Parts: sequence; structure tokens; C-alpha cells
Amino acid sequence: MEEQHNRGQEGAGLACVKLEATPGEEYMFRERAIGTGAITEIFDNVYKHFKDIPVESLKDPVHAKLNLTFAGELYMGHLRYSTTGKSGLSYIHPFLRRSNWRARNLAICGNFNMTNVNEIFQGLTSKGQHPRGYADTYFILEQLGHRLDREVERLFQQYESEGLKNADITRAIEDHIDLTHVIGKAASTWDGGYVICGVTGSGESFSVRDPWGIRTAFYYANDEIAVLASERPVIQTVMNVDINDIKELQRGEGIFINRAGRIKTAQILDPQPLNACSFERIYFSRGSDMDIYKERKKLGENLVAPILKKINYDLEHSVFSFIPNTAEVACYGMLEGLQKYLDGLKIKQISEKGSSLSNEELEKIVSQRVRSEKVAIKDIKLRTFIAEGNTRNDLAAHVYDVTYGSIVPGEDNLVVIDDSIVRGTTLKQSIISILDRLNPKKIIFVSSSPQIRYPDYYGIDMSSMNEFIAFKATIELLTEKKKEGLITETYHKAKQQMCANETKINYVKDLYAPFSDEDISKKMAEMLGGPTVCAEIELVFQTIEGLHAACPGHPGDWYFSGEYPTPGGIRMVNQAFINYMEETYFKQDNK
Repeated sequence: MEEQHNRGQEGAGLACVKLEATPGEEYMFRERAIGTGAITEIFDNVYKHFKDIPVESLKDPVHAKLNLTFAGELYMGHLRYSTTGKSGLSYIHPFLRRSNWRARNLAICGNFNMTNVNEIFQGLTSKGQHPRGYADTYFILEQLGHRLDREVERLFQQYESEGLKNADITRAIEDHIDLTHVIGKAASTWDGGYVICGVTGSGESFSVRDPWGIRTAFYYANDEIAVLASERPVIQTVMNVDINDIKELQRGEGIFINRAGRIKTAQILDPQPLNACSFERIYFSRGSDMDIYKERKKLGENLVAPILKKINYDLEHSVFSFIPNTAEVACYGMLEGLQKYLDGLKIKQISEKGSSLSNEELEKIVSQRVRSEKVAIKDIKLRTFIAEGNTRNDLAAHVYDVTYGSIVPGEDNLVVIDDSIVRGTTLKQSIISILDRLNPKKIIFVSSSPQIRYPDYYGIDMSSMNEFIAFKATIELLTEKKKEGLITETYHKAKQQMCANETKINYVKDLYAPFSDEDISKKMAEMLGGPTVCAEIELVFQTIEGLHAACPGHPGDWYFSGEYPTPGGIRMVNQAFINYMEETYFKQDNK
């Protein structure tokens, strides 16, 4: 869990199942905590149960199994970012569903957002169920629990009719329960990106991946242990295994481990066209993964040509850096690309003058370098991107600092690469003013991702269109160009489609169509500047083509293109635009 700490800052949870417990004894344990120290708190609480146990007893596996809590065979851990929905201890995974039948006990955790929560809720309530909360995790738990109950009841009736009685029925159920059907029936109703894991009280465990491959899952198994995690390097590090020994769970595939330790994979849902999330590679993934490291470097290298154009090819008076820390690898790629350009320039300069070059001239050519500095410093490992409202603004103001003397005031351009520019609020309210203290001639912000124009409903949920600076810039451009009619026309088309219960067209695309990427970038730069900023502000964004070239195995680009892989995504982006119009745009007109 500690190796996976980058996946969650809000809280963490741990579940454990102990097999073959005696009736009347606990066999399913759970511990959860909130805050950045959640992992430490969880294990401190677990170890409290052992503090008075003699060392000899702790070393005895038989004694541990019979007497110690959390001394079991199955473990499941989870770290959470509350990117959508509610926060607090009660929303920390794993979620637990209790029963007096071991096989009906269920704990689940996952990395997921469902885009058809209403439909799932209606499906549950139509069967007479009464979920105790309105959230996709609750619904999935109840869905799976309901299917699990039915499967256990089916087996009970089968074995009772065959003459089995008492505990013999229980053993027969637990020996023959098959979760593939249980998971398949529930998953057939899901629309979204997900990897969902679960364990039952009888010792069955499973993990299933969405059929579009939006979320990632990797696993490793040998004769003694099987592990699954959302990222590959975590398994490499903890298990000390070669990358080739780790397998990826495929689209729509599930992995199942029964109580006897037998492992099988099964195709739960038909695989859909691959739409593995590209933004996950840029922003949220563990950068120590071999492929992700190379991809992030390539993203930076792809931006060299437009950067050179922005600085008018003046490398002598340009300083290159990165902010935040997650953009560091992209910065390496950018610097390598700039160095290649400079090396080519040196060769050209030398070849043009040939033998007429003096030692002084040659030294001057050879001494040319790409200037890189640690201009911005982020003091703590927190992501301002997913923090909420005022918290995000306060956070940004306190975690960033600059290195004074790193550039020549009034002469140098400052080029800063970021992994994404989403809201622009952190830039406008904190970073730009901080960097402007260095008095650069021009500040060029470079995004290793394309312009984020649309919400994501499969991972980091941003449901409000008004959160995106690219969207706000587009609305301003439409207003300036007297194209307000297109805004209201798009609203009515989206509204009509929603009323007809059709979700085939992302009408928000129409708003961006009149403008080039550069048009929108210029407007964004204008919005980020202001009377208190002395330096000229310019923006450079990755192209979608450059994104796909850098991340060929992860073509999901709905953040940038609006090409959602599921009907739920299309429906929700139209609804987000409708909400913006009704809650913000029309109210502005009334004022």
C-alpha cells in the first residue's frame, strides 16, 4: 500500500479474510482511516492487537491463524482520492456487506466511476432493494451482494435436494460457488471505467476490468501468492519480479481465485474498442513504470518545434524548467529534444565555416547550451489539480516557491512545462505571480497534454464545464465574435437530445469548432495575465496527434477530443453543458 501511495491522499482501507474459522469467531476484518497518514494509522491499529503477544507465538503460523486478528489468507487494500462524490471515513474503501453465511459476506474496493448511476439505482430499487446511500460504490456492493445471495441460495437448494444437510451444505456451496456468473450479470449493467476487486467471507476473490480498458490492472502469480494492483511497478518493487512476469488484465476480463488457491481468468464482458485513458499516463500514473517514463519523455520532446517558435529560436536567452513535479520527466524529454536541435545547429555552423573557423569561434559554437534551471519548487507532495475550491487555491499559494537568480531579469524568456492546464486557477492566482517576481521577458507555459476541453467521467471526475479554462476562453471568443446564437443553439440541441433519452452526439464540440487551437490558446493566455503581471504570457499545448504518437497503447482522449467511449460519457457531457447554461450563463444574462 505504501508503494502505491501516489494513488490516494484522502484515505486508505484494508480488509482481510481468515479461512476455516470456527463458528462464533470473526473471520472478516476491516480497518480504515482518513488523512495523508492513513496507511500508518491503519497498520498501527492492526499491530495494536499483537503488542502483548509473545514473539514466539507471532512466529508460529498455526497459532497466528487460530488466535490473531488480521492473520488471514486474503488481503485487500485501497487508497482513495475523492475526485468525485463525498468525502469522509464512511466513503473509504473497502465497503463491507455482512451476512451469517460466509459465502454471502462481501468486501469490495475499486478504481472506478460509473456514468449510469441513476440506471443502476433504478435497477436495484425495482427489485425491492433499499440502498443506504446514493453513490456508485454502494450500488455496486448491493448489486454484487444481491447476485451473490441468489447464487448461494441456488446452490443451497441444489445441495439440499441432493440430501446434504447442515455444515455439509455450507462446504458444498463454498467448494462449488462460481463468481463468473455473479460478476457478469452485475457488470453487464455498468457504464464507466473501472477495475473492481472483491473478496467473500468464504475465501473467493475476484477482480474485473471494464471492457473499454479505461482503467488499468496488472497481476502476478506463482505457486504461493497472487497479487493485483492498478500499476505495474508496484508489483515489480514489492514482489521483486521481472516486468515480463507481470500480466495485464485485459478488457472485460476478470481474474478469480478460489479458496483452494486455484486461479483462472475469464472473459466477463465482450471487449469493446480500446480506449485506455491517455491522461492517466500523463498525470496520474506512477512514473517509475518503464513505458510511462518513455511516454512522458516523448510528450515533452514532441513540443520542441512550437516552443522554439515561441522563443523565436533564441536559446541563448531562454531558461527551461518544469512545474509541478509530475512534469519533470516531460521536461527531460523537452530538454533532450532541444539539445538535438542545438547539436544540429552547431554542426551546421561548423560545416558552413569549415577550416576558416578560429579557435575562439569554435569555442563559442561548442559552448552553446540549453539552459535549464530548477525555477519553481513544490515543497510537498500534494496534487493541487484535484483539490477542492478554496483549498486548492490556498494549497498552491503555500507549496510553491521560486529560485531567485535563476534567470537574467528583463532579458530571459522563461519556459515552464506542466503536465496539464485544466482550470488555470492555480496558474493565475499563484504560480504566474510567483514566477513574475523573477522579472522574465516572457513566460511560456507548455502543457504536455492537449487542451482539456471536456469533463472526465471515468476517473478524475470534473462535472462542471465552467471549471475548464479552455471552455471559458471559448465562450468569451464566441461572445466577442457575436456568435452567442451558437451557444443557445447548442443548449437547445443538447436539451432536446436529453429529453428524447438519446445520447449519441456530443453537441459541446460545436462550440469549439469555429476556432483553431491557437485561437483558444491566445485567449487563455490573455485570461491568465492581468494588470499585475509584467511578463508577457504565452501558451503551448500538445497536439492530439502528438499525444497518440507518445502513448500509442492508450488512445482514450475524451478529455481533449470529446470522443467518449460509452453512451454514459456523452450523456453526461451534454448534461454538464446544460447545467452550465441554466446555472451560470442564463443567470449572467439576467444580470
